Amino acid sequence: MTLMRLGEYVARINYDDAIDGFFGEVVNTSDVITFYGRSADELRRELAASIEAHLEACRAKGVEPSRPYSGKFNIRLSPAEHARIAAAAAAAGKSMNSWVADMLAEAAERELVE
Repeated sequence: MTLMRLGEYVARINYDDAIDGFFGEVVNTSDVITFYGRSADELRRELAASIEAHLEACRAKGVEPSRPYSGKFNIRLSPAEHARIAAAAAAAGKSMNSWVADMLAEAAERELVE
């Protein structure tokens, strides 16, 4: 997987054999923002243009664009998993929220390394 960043936006880039080019999609917002290009430079330009077009369309409609995430989400765990995570957090001297946030950030960093 190849990622491209522009400000707070993160896009996943894939090769599309049907168009013999690259397809990008912003992955850290619930709005759909896509773009195409044949080179890295073109992809960067098209990502910027697609984000600006999306923001302009939102302004024209009078709606607030979905921004990259708020920082809150709920997770469902089994009671046993919940207990294990609470114990691990306590053993690390952290709140469960802090411990989980740290673990998720570490896992995301491993996944998103370019």
